[in-house]
Amino acid sequence: MNEDTAAMTAAQELAGRLGPNLVVMSGPAYQDTRRLWNGAVTSRPAFVVRARTQDDVQAALDTARRHDLPLSVRAGGHDWAGRSLRHNGLVIDLTGMRQVTVDAETRVAAVGGGATATDVIAVSAPHGLSAVTGTVGSVGMAGLTLGGGYGPLSGRFGLAVDNLLSADLVLADGRSITVDEDHEPELFWAIRGGGGNFGVLTSMRVRLHAVDRLLAGLIVYPWAQAAKVLDQLSQILIAAPDELTVQTVILTGPGGAPALFVVPAWSGDPAAGEAHVEELQRLGTPALTQVGPMTYGDLLHLNDAQGEVTGRHYAARTRTVSRLTADVVAAFVEAGDTVTTPLSGVPIHHFHGAAARVPVESTAFGIRQDHLMAEIVAVWEPGDGTPHRTWADSVADALAPDALPGGYPNMLGPRDHAQIAGAYGPNAARLLAAKARFDPDGVFSATPLPPTAAN
Repeated sequence: MNEDTAAMTAAQELAGRLGPNLVVMSGPAYQDTRRLWNGAVTSRPAFVVRARTQDDVQAALDTARRHDLPLSVRAGGHDWAGRSLRHNGLVIDLTGMRQVTVDAETRVAAVGGGATATDVIAVSAPHGLSAVTGTVGSVGMAGLTLGGGYGPLSGRFGLAVDNLLSADLVLADGRSITVDEDHEPELFWAIRGGGGNFGVLTSMRVRLHAVDRLLAGLIVYPWAQAAKVLDQLSQILIAAPDELTVQTVILTGPGGAPALFVVPAWSGDPAAGEAHVEELQRLGTPALTQVGPMTYGDLLHLNDAQGEVTGRHYAARTRTVSRLTADVVAAFVEAGDTVTTPLSGVPIHHFHGAAARVPVESTAFGIRQDHLMAEIVAVWEPGDGTPHRTWADSVADALAPDALPGGYPNMLGPRDHAQIAGAYGPNAARLLAAKARFDPDGVFSATPLPPTAAN
């Protein structure tokens, strides 16, 4: 049976089991699923199952396996490499499973597999609570969390993955199970950092925190001051208390030239945070300062203009460095000097505090020492991306001599072989053993895993 015949047979079978509204092979619904954040992704799935329930997911998975169809899972659609769309395969689209409910007394949110950070914050904020999310509201919570999840609250409350309490999964053999510290603890360990490589996450429960408002915003420095500001910022980050997490971004400023954005998020007592923000404002002479009390949702909204634009073309690299040494600062300055499009940028995430105190063996996430994780993101309007990819490669190469082994799995591409091999640190062998146990046929492929001896 060839691929086209297998796909048609599978589609007919699923239409009978789930109803024609859940199987999409063409038309607007199909195009909606194919429309990812990265418009450079051209994969065309054979068809899409727009799941509404766990039963839908089980039926789709069972059908894909019996007809030997490649499988992928789409939720937020922000993976720049487009791995949520398997070419000529079956896509389980979870965007219809975005329910979020909050138990304010226990401070726990039940989050559907297709929910975004904005969905979670919108439901938790009225209770004066917040989840640990990333920095962009439209990113899917499941993919972000299972891969790690750097964000504005990470210094105080850990990564998003450190706040995962349990998960409902559909495994490769079709079983539906709930995993936590007491139920299939090895699988629960593996998904916390090992990504969506072990099953389809249909829902999860995450810890919430009593964070009503933050002291946060933007401090924008002219590019001529970038080297000086980064050099002084290094000492502040080393000494930063848990309540202060600072993202730094190389991006086009209000005047159209590169600028350095310092984005503090203080989650403690506002009065105590004012001194820390003032220190960040004295790193140079800011061109713009907009820092004040704001909700967590307001802070996410600051990044929405850049992070929620769908259809532009993207390529990304990532490097992790222990601190802002002179050579690292020089590499970042060169990145801003040579950037090939005003849409491109380098967000630099601050990892410290509570996130760094989690023992590395407690989850599959592979690095727990203080560090800075740089996303090197080339962005351009549809057209020739060669110079922009070359820029991203050159920035990554410049940072390589000072980089820690591996890289952030949520940002690694399929060709980043050397970094993938070291991405999980001392947890690699255990993670691969879990993969062999729970998905021996390799049905799921989300974030990249290190190679096995067989491949």
